Amino acid sequence: MSADRRPLLLMTPAMIWLFGLMVVPCALILVLAFFRRGLYGGIEYTWTLENLALVFDPLYFRIFLKSAGIAGLSAAIACVLGYAAAYAIAAMPRRHQPMLLFFAVLPFWSNYLVRTYAWIVLLNREGLIVNLARWVGYEGELPQMLYSEQAVVIGLVYNYLPFVILSCYAPLSRLNPEVTEASRDLGASAWTTFRRVTLPMTVPGIATGFVFVFVLSIGNFVTPALLGGGQFQMIGNLVYAQFLTANDWPFGAALSMVLIAVMLGLLMGQAVIADRASGGKGARDG
Repeated sequence: MSADRRPLLLMTPAMIWLFGLMVVPCALILVLAFFRRGLYGGIEYTWTLENLALVFDPLYFRIFLKSAGIAGLSAAIACVLGYAAAYAIAAMPRRHQPMLLFFAVLPFWSNYLVRTYAWIVLLNREGLIVNLARWVGYEGELPQMLYSEQAVVIGLVYNYLPFVILSCYAPLSRLNPEVTEASRDLGASAWTTFRRVTLPMTVPGIATGFVFVFVLSIGNFVTPALLGGGQFQMIGNLVYAQFLTANDWPFGAALSMVLIAVMLGLLMGQAVIADRASGGKGARDG
């Protein structure tokens, strides 16, 4: 076998797996979006664009914007916290970094539902945070924490924070210390060195972490259902309801396709940012 064909052969099982479990289901969902809902549910095989038009109805479009706002806020908070944690880990001696990374990803060892239910215990009216406030002497009425938009943001940030830490740690750990030392030798302060040297060189990691959290958050329906208490809907809950409650698969498919299009747009934007941060190397090589 020639060396040129060997990589293709090694890639074949993964490509078959992705095609069968990713491309084919997405194609079926795309086709479903162009059919009508049957009179008693199910699918009526008549072509229509009504489902895609209905996605942009103000009622549903507001849910899209609300979901994007919550996902964007969660991603921004996770990037700030995750970058700071990754920066601190990368600044530690090399022998300690694997252990610190282990603790950073330790929450992934428990189930997503368990981690989310833990926040219900923490945020409810008799939870740890309220009891801690009373223990330190606070006697006023604390604001409602559970079943609110803030609780959903907290849950999303907590569950996806390790993704940001790992994506930011990779460029920070590869950063050549001689570059920052040269900046300091030329008279730049620590803050200027961070702002003008370290931060621009690690932007691809931040962009990757942001996209990870945003994409996973905007389609999430478990956290809004548990920590939001059904007070508001995100697009993931709407898609879930169309498929399993309203039995309107075509409209659910149309919502899913628009959601996938948004995610693909974000991934392309992240790829452009990463390419520009590397000096357009990918474009030149192409």
